Amino acid sequence: MSAALVILPVVWATASPSSVRTAEELPEEVQQRRTAPEVAFYRKYTEALLRREMFRGNVTNYSVQGFDDVVIFVHDVETCVKLLSEGQQHLIRRIALQEFTLEETASLLQLPLRTVHRRYGNALDELTEVFLERKLLEPSKAGREAGTIL
Repeated sequence: MSAALVILPVVWATASPSSVRTAEELPEEVQQRRTAPEVAFYRKYTEALLRREMFRGNVTNYSVQGFDDVVIFVHDVETCVKLLSEGQQHLIRRIALQEFTLEETASLLQLPLRTVHRRYGNALDELTEVFLERKLLEPSKAGREAGTIL
């Protein structure tokens, strides 16, 4: 018999009902809407879109003809980013736009690396959903770029 089978029932039995939190008692960050797991596939496309690298790959709806198109695109992306929480915006700015590493960001924010990694992934997933809703990112084109059609 493994040690886990002996220890876990004891651990589960010691949890008091008052220590279990309901969904309403969780921090706001945890209560935010959950993103679909498939959205994580688009994280690299979202990061590239933030860095304005997607025009070359033709994964976006935008066709850049001149300066005006770039200004409109930047404004649309900025509007989408503003829909995120302040903490998520900060992580997107720091990591995706300013190109800080996760380690540097964790050090600056005095947070564990795993926390920054998780929060940044969640922020990218939410931003990806906004991009998909607003047609800034097209799933069929991104799937073809990756070699799979969704």
